[in-house]
Amino acid sequence: MRLPACLPVLLLVGAVLLPMLAGLAGTLLPAFGHLPALGAAGWSLGPWRRLLAEPGLTTALRLTLVSGLGATALSLLAVALFCAAFHDRPLFRRAQLWLAPLLATPHLAMGLGFLALAAPSGLLARLLAPSLGFDRPPDLATVNDSWGLALLLGLALKEAPWLLLMSLAALNQLPAARLMATARLLGQPAPIAWLKVVFPLVYRQIRLPLYAVLAYSLGSVEMALLLGPGSPPPLAVLPVRWFLDRDLAMTFPAAAAATLLLGLTLVAIAFWEGAAWLAGRAGRGWAASGRTLGSALVRIGGLLLPILLLLALGSLGAVLLWSLAGPWRFPDLWPRRLDLATWAAQREGLWALAGATLQVALPATALAIALAVAALEAVARHGRAAWPWLLGLSYLPLLLPQTGFLFGVQVMLLQLGLDDGFAAVLWAHLVFVLPYVLLVLAAPWAALDPRLARSAAALGAGPLRVLWAVKLPMLLRPLLAAGAAGIAVSVGQYLATLFAGGGRYATLTTEALALASGGDRRVLGVFATLQAAIPLACYALALLLPRWLWRHRAGLRAA
Repeated sequence: MRLPACLPVLLLVGAVLLPMLAGLAGTLLPAFGHLPALGAAGWSLGPWRRLLAEPGLTTALRLTLVSGLGATALSLLAVALFCAAFHDRPLFRRAQLWLAPLLATPHLAMGLGFLALAAPSGLLARLLAPSLGFDRPPDLATVNDSWGLALLLGLALKEAPWLLLMSLAALNQLPAARLMATARLLGQPAPIAWLKVVFPLVYRQIRLPLYAVLAYSLGSVEMALLLGPGSPPPLAVLPVRWFLDRDLAMTFPAAAAATLLLGLTLVAIAFWEGAAWLAGRAGRGWAASGRTLGSALVRIGGLLLPILLLLALGSLGAVLLWSLAGPWRFPDLWPRRLDLATWAAQREGLWALAGATLQVALPATALAIALAVAALEAVARHGRAAWPWLLGLSYLPLLLPQTGFLFGVQVMLLQLGLDDGFAAVLWAHLVFVLPYVLLVLAAPWAALDPRLARSAAALGAGPLRVLWAVKLPMLLRPLLAAGAAGIAVSVGQYLATLFAGGGRYATLTTEALALASGGDRRVLGVFATLQAAIPLACYALALLLPRWLWRHRAGLRAA
C-alpha cells in the first residue's frame, strides 16, 4: 500500500497543531465558565468579572506592553543600527563570534546572570561602589522596578543576538553588496545607504522571528518572575499563579487571564504591523528624498548592540563567578576565594536534575529532527503533492504566549491518560522544539543541489539510499546545528515542563526558578551555569564534529 506524499508533512504539523489547538480550546472554554471536570457545565462571564476585579490589573497590562514591545523594539533598533554602522567593519565579524554562547544560553540562565550583574549588590554596584562611596548595597530598584525596565533590558539581552543571527541569514540571501554599491554611487554614505536599500529587504525576511520575539517577550514567565515586579506582576505571571493555586475555583480566572494575554499578543502583533507599515511609508519618502544627514548618529547608535552583547556576556560571567565564589561581602569586587564547594555540595541532586533534563531534551530533539527530515524530504521529492504550504503552520506555537494553551494541553493529557510525567513532558517539549528544528533545517535542505540526488539515482541508488548516503552526510552541519538548537530550546522550557508534568517532573529549569525567590546566589549560580553549559556543549559539538569527520574532504569541512 502506497502512502500519500503529504503524510510526513501532516505528521509534523499534526504533532504541533493538535496539542496546540486542543490546548487553546482547553483554555478558552474555562475562561467562559465551562469545565465539566470541575462541575461547571454552563457558560458564564464570572471568570472575567473576577479577573477585572483583580487589583493592579491595569498596571500588569502596562508592564506587559512596556517590557514586551520595548524589548522587541530595542532589539530590532540595536541590530539595524549595528548592521548599518559596522557592516563593512571588522567589528561586524567579531560580534558574530560571540553569538553562539549567547544563543545557547536559556532565558532563565541569562535572567539569573543579569540579576547577579544588575542587582543592588551585584557586580555593577560593586564595581561602582568605591567611586560612589557605597559601603552597603544602594536602596535602588535596579531590578524588579515598577516600570519593568529591568525586565525589558533582560529580554533584550537574549533577543538581540537572535535577531542578529536571523538578519545575518537574511543578508546571505540578498544582493546586499550590489545594492550598497548602487546607493553609494548616488552619493549616500554607507550607514544611510544600508538603512535605505538593505534594511527594508532584511526586515521583510525576519518578520516571523521578530513576531516570535514579540510573543515571547509579552508572555515570558520565568524572566518576569526574576526581573519584573512582584505586586502586581506582569500579566503572564497571573494565570500561572492562579493555575497552581490550591483552590480549584481559581482555574477559571486563570483561564480568563491566559485568554486576555493571548488577545493582547494578537493585538500587539497587529499594532506592530500597522506601525511598520507607517514607518515603511515614511522610510520610502526619506529614501526618495536623497537626504544623507544622520550618518554620525547611526554610527553612535550602532554601539548599542555591542553594549548589549557585553552585558549579556557579563551576565554569563557573573553566574559562573557566583557558582565558584566563597565568602563575598559587599562592596568587595572579588570573592575572598574561589572553590568548588558549592558544586560539591549540590553534586548528587544536580546531576540527577541534569539527567532528567537530558532525558527529555535528547528524545524530543531526535524526534523533531526525524519528523523535520521526513517532511522536508517529502517536499523535495514530491513538491506540491506533499503540501509544503502546511509547514508554515508548525511555527504557530512561536507566535502565541505559552500560557494561552499549555493549561489546555494539561487538561487534554489528563483526559487521554498521558499525565504520567515523562510522556506528557516529552510531547509538550516537542511542540516547541520542532518549529526551531524546522527553522534551522528548511533553508539548507532547500539549497542542496538536486543534481547530486539525480546523479546517485542514475547510479542505481533508491530514494532511501540517496537520503542516507548523499543528503544526510552533506547536511551533517545543519543537522547538528538543528540538534543543538532543539536541545537548547528543550533545556530552557519551564511552563511546558510545569504544566505537562503536573509539577511532578523536575528539571534544571524548574528547580532553578523554584530556588530563585530566596535561594543562595551560589547555588543559583551553579544551576544557571550548568543549564547554560549543556546547550553550549551541544553547539560546540555541532561546530567541531564536522571538522573532524570531514578533515580529509575539503568540500565538506566546516569553514
